[in-house]
Amino acid sequence: MTIVEKILAQHAGLDTVTPGQLIEVRVDLVLANDITAPIAIREFRRTGAKKVFNREKIVLVPDHFTPNKDIASAEQCRILREFAAEQKLKYYFEIGEMGIEHALLPERGLVVPGDVVIGADSHTCTYGALGAFATGVGSTDAAAAMITGTVWFKIPETIQFVFTGKLQPWVSGKDLILYTIGDIGVEGARYMAMEFSGAAIDNLSLEGRLTMANMAIEAGGKCGIFHPDAKTLDYVRQRSSRKFTVYESDPEAHYAGVRKYDAAAIEPQVSFPHSPANTRPISRVGTVAINQSIIGSCTNGRIEDLRVAARVLQGKKAAPNVRLIIIPATQEIYKQALKEGLLEIFIEAHAAVSTPTCGPCLGGHMGILAKGETAIATTNRNFVGRMGHPESNVYLANPAIAAASAVLGRIGSPEEL
Repeated sequence: MTIVEKILAQHAGLDTVTPGQLIEVRVDLVLANDITAPIAIREFRRTGAKKVFNREKIVLVPDHFTPNKDIASAEQCRILREFAAEQKLKYYFEIGEMGIEHALLPERGLVVPGDVVIGADSHTCTYGALGAFATGVGSTDAAAAMITGTVWFKIPETIQFVFTGKLQPWVSGKDLILYTIGDIGVEGARYMAMEFSGAAIDNLSLEGRLTMANMAIEAGGKCGIFHPDAKTLDYVRQRSSRKFTVYESDPEAHYAGVRKYDAAAIEPQVSFPHSPANTRPISRVGTVAINQSIIGSCTNGRIEDLRVAARVLQGKKAAPNVRLIIIPATQEIYKQALKEGLLEIFIEAHAAVSTPTCGPCLGGHMGILAKGETAIATTNRNFVGRMGHPESNVYLANPAIAAASAVLGRIGSPEEL
């Protein structure tokens, strides 16, 4: 079996499973945020349920519209706050200790290899970087899991992506996943597990793997997953004392397909509007003027991302016509960036540095685009109207490209600086 099949079989109490099989599995964690949790809580109450199945396995994180941007978002967050208090939930994170959910949970050691994690947010697949099966579900499924501790799945087929070679300068996990999505399209892995391996993956940091797993959903994937290695185990053991089981795919496991890439041939990638699959290498971008550069989100707001951005921005300033907004993904990342002097570099580069929030990624707040404006962002989606006006444009790239573009006033590479 593949790693995903093994994890799901174990959580279903079965010896073996096969793609297409319907199973019911126990979950290790149920996650929801300030957009999706209010719906889940409403459905929870409609059933007449009085208690969650386990107060230590429900995580609520108001991160999309926090700090509250208006009355409606304040009401949404209040629903979470009151439910967390009523149910005595162990894991409720708000202003002061919160972060963007998909950066916060790994950082707090709440996910370990072999877990089954569901979240009422499509980018829950992030945790596959730790060797867990993690996927997004609807709010009603989250409500049912809060009550029962179980959820049903159809076993997905697995497609394997093998990256060989050594990464070029300024190329990161973000570029590998954008290149992959550009190759197979936004439905290329629909309802499939995307399993990443190869020498380039072995040399990739945990941050880079989290970024890749995060964007598996942009190729239609049910999840993105990596085999846990020494880097994974070191990361997890520093953050969690939970016992866990490491699963790996069998050599004879069946794959729906295998795609092989030479990472050494992959340049920094840029996704053009209005699809993550509309990718081009930086050498073929041409002249694209920008009004805004966003560095952050659950995809690229980790300390490694901020260090890369600071390396590019050191001693430079954003172009006068560019609004540069930098958002550390958690309070711990914010504090580490402060200790390392990164925030000073950002501020001297004329950037606005924000408290952790999803904010501009979904067009919530902290960087909305006006009609006709263009942004480059390290976020994960660039659909029509994603970051503001439906006649605005969003280009996706890694932190190095986003930082260099802010200085150049157009999309470009650090090599130009």
